[in-house]
Amino acid sequence: MTAVETFTSTRGTPLSKRGERTRRKLLDAAEQVFSDLGYYDASIVKITEAASVSQGTFYIYFESKQQIFDELVADLNRRVRHAMQEAAAQASSRAESERLGFAAFFRFTAEHPALYRIIRQAEFVSPQAMHEHYAKIAEGYIAGLRQAMDAGDIVSADPEVVAWALMGVGELIGMRWILWDGPAPRQVPDAVFEEMYAFIKRGLGTSPA
Repeated sequence: MTAVETFTSTRGTPLSKRGERTRRKLLDAAEQVFSDLGYYDASIVKITEAASVSQGTFYIYFESKQQIFDELVADLNRRVRHAMQEAAAQASSRAESERLGFAAFFRFTAEHPALYRIIRQAEFVSPQAMHEHYAKIAEGYIAGLRQAMDAGDIVSADPEVVAWALMGVGELIGMRWILWDGPAPRQVPDAVFEEMYAFIKRGLGTSPA
């Protein structure tokens, strides 16, 4: 069972339900502001205006622009991993797990294209946050691949290399067809998805000869 996330104020006190909702509003506003303006042109004033809260309220939940940026990276990471894990859990094979997990990833990134922009900003603004984002995704991926390899469900290989290769496939396919390709609502075309999935199955050794 997934542990329930608990959040505290900057003074370390647990948040009420109302406090959690306000914190969520600030993170959603930060997602939009950092995506639209970039880290350096974004400000606490712009974030609080977008969230319709006072600047004083901001400091109950976050100490600085840097802190809310880092927490936004962690928040997006938690949410995209949850979406992928929840979808993949419905699969009866590793190949199907990949299909469902990738579909969930593309749905999430279509709804949150800021994920790409914010992670790329993190490379310069907060490298450690960027490293943790990818490492946390890879950690679960590696464990699932290793289990499938041990069960003979897919070919035997270095699960770490395979995990990072598959992460690269998903990120760049999503970038090309969701982030770059036309106005919203964006999605990976069915033909592109099927071609990508066939490629993944061949790589995992799950396709017919």
